[in-house]
Amino acid sequence: MEQIRKRVLGQLDMGREHEDEEILAVIDEEICKEARERTIPLNWRKELRMQVFHSLRKLDVLQELLNEDDITEIMVNGEEHIFYERAGEVVEWEKSFSSREKLEDIIQQMVGNHNRMVNEAKPIADARLEDGSRVNVVLPPVALDGPVVSIRKFPKHPILMEQMVAQESISRECADFLDMLVKAGYNIFISGGTGSGKTTFLNALSEFIPKTERIITIEDSAELQLQGIANLVRLETRNEGAEGNLAISIRDLIRTALRMRPDTPHNEKGKIKALKKESLHPKYTPALLLGRFHFVLQQKNHPVR
Repeated sequence: MEQIRKRVLGQLDMGREHEDEEILAVIDEEICKEARERTIPLNWRKELRMQVFHSLRKLDVLQELLNEDDITEIMVNGEEHIFYERAGEVVEWEKSFSSREKLEDIIQQMVGNHNRMVNEAKPIADARLEDGSRVNVVLPPVALDGPVVSIRKFPKHPILMEQMVAQESISRECADFLDMLVKAGYNIFISGGTGSGKTTFLNALSEFIPKTERIITIEDSAELQLQGIANLVRLETRNEGAEGNLAISIRDLIRTALRMRPDTPHNEKGKIKALKKESLHPKYTPALLLGRFHFVLQQKNHPVR
């Protein structure tokens, strides 16, 4: 595969953008040339075609896993070990990266597309993929056995509250009670361990937000999929960039969000403290948080307890 990949690269004009169909045509031509020299079964040709294409255009060997809708987590422990989670079971994949350099190239592609930076001086980074999947990267020397990548995939279609009731993840009585709390403007904290469903549950809760409200979301890495809200503004933090771009923190975004006419008036100025959170739905003002929370903080007459 590597020889075909190199020949394809040699035919492409790297000074301009290429359409996917154009790249696939060059790959097909090179595979046909290779097939004249040695026998390549038809089913292997199809797989080889996509492997070369993914290595050039997508995320190399990871793309196959990303295309599987029932895979929820992908874990890369160095270039030789890739694990994935399907239906709650973690399995080691038989495929791996061709080299550490290739894995590092893919990492830079992922974080670069998200305007993030990761290197030895700053070896930890969070980013997201085009489909909304959340990415965490840890590089050496912090990661002792090679670059580590964790990808959390989210469903293409968010789970609705009715589905959660049907699956008996929550009772009808509880769902109706939460509906009343959201509409009444109560503070709601959603907390839990990694992979426990905080984002999924908050997305489902968003169905209950009145459609007439203006909602502003602020996140470290955007992953919320709020339902049925037309007047929605989505904001995301930014790390300091190599080109001199200044970092934009959650605190900065909260400050500017208060001037963007969130639906309810701000009445807690001065109480913003050090924040440690994963994402927030802030037409609302946060108090000090000490854990990983998705939260909905209303500002009516219901104080945070």
